[in-house]
Amino acid sequence: MPQSEILQQLPAQFFASLVKKVNQKIAAGYDVINLGQGNPDRPTPDFIVKATQRALADPANHKYSQFRGNQPYKQAAADFYAREYGVTLDPETEIAVLGGSKIGLVELPLAWLNPGETLLLPDPGYPDYLSGVALARVKKELFSLKPENNYLPDYKNWPQSRFETGKLLYLNYPNNPTGAQATAEFFAETVARAKQHQVNVVHDFAYGALGDGKTKPRSFLQTPGAKDVGIELYTLSKSFNMAGWRVAFAAGNKEMIEALNLIQDHLFVGIFPALQAAGVAALTEKQNGITELVNLYNERRRAFVTAAEKIGWQAYPSCGAFYAWMPVPAGYTSEQFADLLLDEAHVAVASGNGFGEQGEGFVRIGLTVEKDQLVEAVARIEKLNLF
Repeated sequence: MPQSEILQQLPAQFFASLVKKVNQKIAAGYDVINLGQGNPDRPTPDFIVKATQRALADPANHKYSQFRGNQPYKQAAADFYAREYGVTLDPETEIAVLGGSKIGLVELPLAWLNPGETLLLPDPGYPDYLSGVALARVKKELFSLKPENNYLPDYKNWPQSRFETGKLLYLNYPNNPTGAQATAEFFAETVARAKQHQVNVVHDFAYGALGDGKTKPRSFLQTPGAKDVGIELYTLSKSFNMAGWRVAFAAGNKEMIEALNLIQDHLFVGIFPALQAAGVAALTEKQNGITELVNLYNERRRAFVTAAEKIGWQAYPSCGAFYAWMPVPAGYTSEQFADLLLDEAHVAVASGNGFGEQGEGFVRIGLTVEKDQLVEAVARIEKLNLF
């Protein structure tokens, strides 16, 4: 039997394809330095693991979780935002529990848009945003993010029709794949435009903890009026090295949170109670581990960028997330360059065009290996005499 039309319209999974290429090269016996992944390499902090072990041993956590999440985890999320960002949230009406932020990002078009309505998406942007477009049968309109505007949307040059047709706007800062950060002025303009044109905003704050070590990344919800127009998705994957745990939450506008909760009432009962207990521990106990993690990624960034500069390879000045955004040498497309690095230097990178047309001409470097491996990767690339 054929698959449904909806499944047939799903985009190819960019990261699955990348992983397959890398694994094939490793299986052939090559020593591959994998800089193509966005998967934290450090273990989950011990205090979170131990809290989870205690929760696992409690028979009360072996039952179904509560619909719409357990109260302690939602309270911990609200307390975290109050402490870290000065944002007040009602844990019952302004927090939705998610089994990873990707679930919320893909669910939202189903929960908030009607078929045929328009979702505004950044280019370059996280490829899985497109999955929600296909599943909800909505239209997409891509807006360009360009280095000359610090990879922020240039609202002043948007056509009026975009504001008129767009019903939901996705943003992501610190940005994947570029590492760019948003400013308070940009978020204020976003709120003003959203109110003027009745567009709702979804801010993907996946890398919210990972700044440049000097200025803390801003939460969209810190902006006056942000809760009137949108929500923010926060995941524990990057901040606490919990990528495989799939623990996240959405926060903000009550109506949008209710829509997320309602669709999840029908798709999920909730995430495992012991995982929610792990989330409580992560969000409530001392946060010095985040500072150490930010320092680690920035040390790695400096090591890679400095080594690349020595061979004539100039990075875009990223200041967030754990990526370096690197230009492709003349004569190559992003994909050709990425394939060349894998085949000849045995260095895996993510091709920029996998994040959209505006990503063409760049590759994304994941700073999720040790400094010596980053420097070794540059040394291997230098031997190709491309720069």
